[in-house]
Amino acid sequence: MSQISSRTYAVCAGACFSLFGTFLACSAEADVVEGRIRPVVDRTIKGLMTENGVAGMAVGISVDGRRFIFNYGLADKEKATPVTADTLFEIGSVSKTFTATLGAYAEAKGALALSDAASEHMRELAGSAFDHITVLELGTYTAGGLPLQFPDEVINNSTLTRYFRGWRPGYEPGTYRVYSNPSIGLFGTLAAASLRKPFPELMEGTLFPALGLTNSYIRVPEAEMGDYAFGYNKKNNPVRVSPGALDAQAYGVKTTAADLLRFVEANIDTSGLESSLQKAIGATQTGYYRTGDTFQSLGWELYAWPATLDTLLAGNSSDMAMKPHAVTPLVPPQKPAEDVFFNKTGSTGGFGAYAAFVPTRRIGIVLLANRNYPIPERIKAAYSILGMLEAVSQDERHR
Repeated sequence: MSQISSRTYAVCAGACFSLFGTFLACSAEADVVEGRIRPVVDRTIKGLMTENGVAGMAVGISVDGRRFIFNYGLADKEKATPVTADTLFEIGSVSKTFTATLGAYAEAKGALALSDAASEHMRELAGSAFDHITVLELGTYTAGGLPLQFPDEVINNSTLTRYFRGWRPGYEPGTYRVYSNPSIGLFGTLAAASLRKPFPELMEGTLFPALGLTNSYIRVPEAEMGDYAFGYNKKNNPVRVSPGALDAQAYGVKTTAADLLRFVEANIDTSGLESSLQKAIGATQTGYYRTGDTFQSLGWELYAWPATLDTLLAGNSSDMAMKPHAVTPLVPPQKPAEDVFFNKTGSTGGFGAYAAFVPTRRIGIVLLANRNYPIPERIKAAYSILGMLEAVSQDERHR
């Protein structure tokens, strides 16, 4: 065996010590950043939980590529199980941002075009109103007035098809935004049909792995059920989401704070993703319609940043979710400004979620809770924390 020269050893040792020193410096910097972040997050979240009767929460923070996860309270009150890094939460309609990404990915792969008529990808809809409604209009809730929820009689594929075939728009497609689970649900169904695989399989077998998500599910495996939190309804009874028509596409994702934060970080910086996914995320970050200060993209809602708290509260209000709003088509599609704030809320019967980020400022936040607490409280908490993150980011860049 050849001998290692003293000079080579010295060079190697020097490199090792240099790398170790760099590690210590980075670790120290992260500790300093966390030292600034944690008190604000603790104060904000603990107060929010107390005021709204939330049993457990997980908060993910991203600032300049550094990731911080904060866990609070209980995932299961009966067993006194704490929220941990592995706790799975239902994220409700934040799932729509994943569905939107899959649809945009299908377009990037050449399987469909957002301008296609919906019936091109579901032959059962041929001869219906969906001959004149585009995939894009479904993905942006502008199909002409599809309702927030399906009627009670829609319980299986047969009644689902019958409902869509018999439905008639109340507005000219592309003129009004009416927030709708059936609309985004059909969008996701068409995307899956174009890729020739079932929707859950595409999410769990293609999209989640491509995004680097290892603890995200449509169907929680039996082996992971111990990490699946219980939600708590208004009577404080433990609940989990019930099956429903197109539930997977509209509100079906269960995930951890770390995984949802990775998704946010993939939206902040797409450089580590394969080209089709980069293109897809670009499509979900473009405004296609505008109503007031809100730019509607696929899944995400966009605002010029900095935005006032009142602007974000208005854009995430029950009025926006429950009532029709006239929209202006954006031709060509565009963002509201150079600096853009992206957000999406989500709820099920026992869970409340929120995700928001500003790519140009390299800041993002996710809030996961096992209670469907008021949306304005989520916006206020995230807005306060993001303001602090922006100050931390600016300070770090000037160091």
